[in-house]
Amino acid sequence: MLSKDAIRRGYNRGKYVVGAHTPPAFVARLTETSSTSGLQRDPVAVSEDIIAKLRAVSDEVITETSAVVAWTRDWWAASMVTETAGKPATPNAVVVRVSTVEQVQSVMRIANGAAIPLTVSAGRSNVTGAALPVRGGIVLDLCDMNKMIGFDKESQIVEVEAGMFGDVFEQMIQSDYGMTMGHWPSSFGISTVGGWVACRGAGQLSTRYGKIEDMVFGLDVVLADGSLVTLGGYARAALGPDLLQLFIGSEGTLGIVVRARFKLHRLPDYGRAIAYGFTSFADGLEACRQIMQRGANPAALRLYDGLESGVQFGLPESNVLLIADEGAPEMVDAVIAISQKACEELGEKLDDAAILERWLDTRYLTGKSAEGFKPSPGFVADTLEMTGRWRDLPAIYDEVVAALKAIPGTLAGSAHQSHAYVDGACLYFSLRGEVAVDKRAEWYRQAWDAANAVLIKFNSSLSHHHGIGLLRAPYMADALGSAFPVLKTVKRAFDPQNILNPGKLGLSDNVVARP
Repeated sequence: MLSKDAIRRGYNRGKYVVGAHTPPAFVARLTETSSTSGLQRDPVAVSEDIIAKLRAVSDEVITETSAVVAWTRDWWAASMVTETAGKPATPNAVVVRVSTVEQVQSVMRIANGAAIPLTVSAGRSNVTGAALPVRGGIVLDLCDMNKMIGFDKESQIVEVEAGMFGDVFEQMIQSDYGMTMGHWPSSFGISTVGGWVACRGAGQLSTRYGKIEDMVFGLDVVLADGSLVTLGGYARAALGPDLLQLFIGSEGTLGIVVRARFKLHRLPDYGRAIAYGFTSFADGLEACRQIMQRGANPAALRLYDGLESGVQFGLPESNVLLIADEGAPEMVDAVIAISQKACEELGEKLDDAAILERWLDTRYLTGKSAEGFKPSPGFVADTLEMTGRWRDLPAIYDEVVAALKAIPGTLAGSAHQSHAYVDGACLYFSLRGEVAVDKRAEWYRQAWDAANAVLIKFNSSLSHHHGIGLLRAPYMADALGSAFPVLKTVKRAFDPQNILNPGKLGLSDNVVARP
């Protein structure tokens, strides 16, 4: 039997400085900061008069170019490519730091009155460029809005400000309330709770606890005109369309999330894990489908293809499935029993404890790492996570991997199933290439074009939990089809001047000042 600490231990090994920004590794190699932008288009300048007004209503305004680069830098591969080529992604902006809701409202009113683009920023762990100020203007940093507001013990609902970092949040609710949210994204220590909501994130135990949209009980949001609205506040309702869900995943394009109320769970006191190997990725997917459709929902249900099984577990000839669960003993034992029966029909038993230990130690090696390769300066790596129906997933896996491998310069395309549901699952692809340094951006876009063509063909989702940002923007119109004009209409209604995080979600970056 494995304890809850064994299942969770990998999130508390001191990987990050608690509650602090962790810049991408490439930053250490940079010696100069250029004001030539790699990703901005016609950045809107902020006048000295506006800067003075911003200073009067905020804690700090940062204008120095090198500091702006540091305070807007994210983890997107395209940002790294352009910055290591000597052009920081978004050097032209001013960063405004705030610590209260009232300050957010005041800054928003200034931006709205002068038609200045405003992009919300916090942990900056995003991998799609969602928080990059592509039209310059104001970057509103919420990291000092980091207070725990209160806890409703009977309802198991906690209220927190949006700028609190995930590791600090989880430590506090565990130590103070004996609770957990069950949200364990890979960016756990470098992302904020508001960022989780903004990008519609997911954690590694989501098959048990759900994605962030399942965890949000209510939000407070500042709109483009500076007004404050409260959304949600009930377990279920029939009050017309769910306005709360409209803002979850909106990436700061419709409003600024300033406070969130989350549903919590009692800390589990029991955990188990099992592991099986399969001769093909398709067989492993079938086992996962059977597990979910027979009524089980283990906290972690993660299937790795041959390449990633080699990287993770040293088993390149197998497709490894790890199943781990935690909670009440009766529930966990039932989930494991259902899972074992499904796996025994298609796979072979592996060493449970050894696979779990390896997963805790190596799960961050797949994806963007150079593990298994000897990268040159032309090495590029990224991850792509999508959701599809069970019936389509084997073909999607085969076609995406084939499409990636067909691109000159590709080193590898691989995948694992990371989050599962009764009707489908998320496949998390890894793409790696090595080309001439000046061809990195070209290869990168070719890889994304090829993969997303497959996703659109199967009418699968472009993203499961990373969001859209700038990266997936070119594919949104095709992916949403006839629904895309609805998204544009919603954006115009909430933000008629298009100043809130312009250019994201596939929407226009043109600021429209009032006549």
